[in-house]
Amino acid sequence: MPRSALHGSRGCKIMNWMLALPEIVLACAGLAILMIGVLPRQNMFFGCTMASIGALVVTAALVLTVPDGTGFSGQVISDGFARFMKLLVLLGAAIGMLMALDFNTREGLDRFEYPVLLLFATLGMLIMLSANDFMTVYIGLELLSLSLYVVAAFHRDNEQSAEAGLKYFVLGALASGLFLYGASLVYGFAGTTSFERIAQALLDPAGRSQGLTVGLIFILAALAFKVSAVPFHMWTPDVYEGAPTPVTAFFAAAPKVAAIALLTRVLAGPFADLAAQWQQVIILISLASMVLGALAAVGQRDIKRLMAYSSIGHIGYALMGLAVASDEGLHGLTVYMAIYLAMNLGAFAVLIAMRRQGKAVSRIEDLAGLGKTDPAMAMWMTIFMFSMAGIPPLAGFFGKLYVFLAAVQGGFWTLAVVGVLTSVISAFYYLRVVKVMYFDDAQAPLDARPQTLTMVMAISGIFTTLFFLMPAPLVRAAQEAVSALLG
Repeated sequence: MPRSALHGSRGCKIMNWMLALPEIVLACAGLAILMIGVLPRQNMFFGCTMASIGALVVTAALVLTVPDGTGFSGQVISDGFARFMKLLVLLGAAIGMLMALDFNTREGLDRFEYPVLLLFATLGMLIMLSANDFMTVYIGLELLSLSLYVVAAFHRDNEQSAEAGLKYFVLGALASGLFLYGASLVYGFAGTTSFERIAQALLDPAGRSQGLTVGLIFILAALAFKVSAVPFHMWTPDVYEGAPTPVTAFFAAAPKVAAIALLTRVLAGPFADLAAQWQQVIILISLASMVLGALAAVGQRDIKRLMAYSSIGHIGYALMGLAVASDEGLHGLTVYMAIYLAMNLGAFAVLIAMRRQGKAVSRIEDLAGLGKTDPAMAMWMTIFMFSMAGIPPLAGFFGKLYVFLAAVQGGFWTLAVVGVLTSVISAFYYLRVVKVMYFDDAQAPLDARPQTLTMVMAISGIFTTLFFLMPAPLVRAAQEAVSALLG
């Protein structure tokens, strides 16, 4: 072999390792924590959780240092969009682990496997965000899904938790089958699973066969399941209600961001030239998600089910930005998901803190009189509810503003009008929570909440409240991420 070729091969291998360094470090950390966790020592749950959070912090630092490029024969990509979304996912995962510390201990779920499973779920999400090939996507999706199947049923002595895990497993297996079938169709008609090569093949109008479009629809259906968009939302209310509340908080945060980012990369990357085909599907899914999320939540009495339908509605708003298929639309989607992550984590910190006489409670009526018994928690919950309703000047208002403006500028008036109307309807059930906290007769006070939850509420609440003073850093970072995605 010539010396120049040898050096080129070594350079390529070094580049491969550099691009995958965050995922490699996180995988090694997960294996190490798994081995340490089996040691017969006291309080391994706390130690493994803190070690896992430390591993996520180190991974986030590495994500910032990874150069742009593609590696492993084009199967892995690193760019500004991947970095931005990875940081959101790592933040959501770290806070999700932190919020579980006290809850799992009180509920007898303080087993070291919990943070390890969340760590491997996060690894799956990072692989999804780095994917530049459908085979890589499938590896990340399955690693994420298998971990989530287990944590959904983590409270194995609870019938609701076991039922949630079983439902999610059955429907998740169906979604995996849809994805594989769609990817196989794409491979059959395009001759490749690489995003870059698919994009090149679609440059030629002769390569845009009906079979390729059908394969894309199957892939869309599978990814719509992961983001719980209508009509693939069936699992969401039952899993949100049945799973332990910290697990529900994790479900509602990091995996949603990762799945939306993956869907965006797939549609805006290899299938950008088929926008006329997939736009119709995304518009329909967005409209249906907004309408169902607004109407179905009105009659809910369990706040976790209410948050499930709320998340379906928020995904509808986010997909509005994707449906526009423009720079402004993708920018609005990216900003929306960052704001959604912050206010959602804060709201779930309140839900996790809902304990009375040592027992977790989740009825909306259990918040009655919270404004008198715990004014600080009631204030934070009010901020999160107002923000989700899109009331200015809170962060949620600006998130919706960006996607609505993109829809109007793109001429998608139906999306914008339905978005505004469903926001008004959803304000009813968000404001009902506020009304219960401040105007209903007070019940027995909730148990004292741990400092970790107080910290999450405060940080999320401050960000949500003061975002309008300094929106530029997030908006600029989102714009740079979208520019990197679109090249």
